[in-house]
Amino acid sequence: MWPDSDLKIFTFDVVKHFQQVYMLHIDLLIKEITDNPKSLFSVLTTEEKEGLLRCTSFTNYRKNEYVFKEGDKPSGFMMLVTGKVKIFKEGVGGREQIIRLSKPMGIIGYRALFSDENHIASAATLEDSIISSTALDFIIGSALKNSDFSLKIIRKLARELGFSNSRTVTLTQKHIRGRLAESLILLANKYGYEHDGTTLKVNLSREDIANLSNMTTSNAIRTLSTFANEKVITIDGRKIKILDPSRLDRISKLG
Repeated sequence: MWPDSDLKIFTFDVVKHFQQVYMLHIDLLIKEITDNPKSLFSVLTTEEKEGLLRCTSFTNYRKNEYVFKEGDKPSGFMMLVTGKVKIFKEGVGGREQIIRLSKPMGIIGYRALFSDENHIASAATLEDSIISSTALDFIIGSALKNSDFSLKIIRKLARELGFSNSRTVTLTQKHIRGRLAESLILLANKYGYEHDGTTLKVNLSREDIANLSNMTTSNAIRTLSTFANEKVITIDGRKIKILDPSRLDRISKLG
């Protein structure tokens, strides 16, 4: 057995080590949201960035964990730091419709926050994720003082509105093949490819693919199989490879 004094020293060293690792982890997260050019916060001044750190917290979420649910009150200005998130709304019979997907440096839940309303959709992680939450007062105050920050927020919201308008047309006017083809292109544009240049860098369930494409799960499975038979894609479990992006694009455009 160790003497009590040695045990105390060992325990102190272990705690100190984990504190140092934790602080290093936090420092890396802070650097990511303040220095990454894709982050809204990258245009803040040095002084504003210091204020940002005092008003921001970070939360770890496990895969398939809710970030917020429909009807919840917004708790802060949320930015996805690492991971992937889906924003979805439940329809008739509890069936989901995925409205939007988010990748690192994407903001989520902002509509309800800025409109001072409860969330009208839910958000859940597609993989282990880290999300930052910043006090609304800081966001509003910085936007009033920093025109570059204001403009970046406005442009972000405008792009999201444009995307929503385009998706509305797609999901209501295109046939099943066109909808699914566009969803695969959306996933490729949003998350990119693995090192082989063909495998989508996101692994969605068949149900999620269906919910993204406004179709039943059985239709999604059947259409994916058809695309595979046509040598447009290959499927290995949840992994999807895009073999013929030009043809997939034509299918999407033909609707």
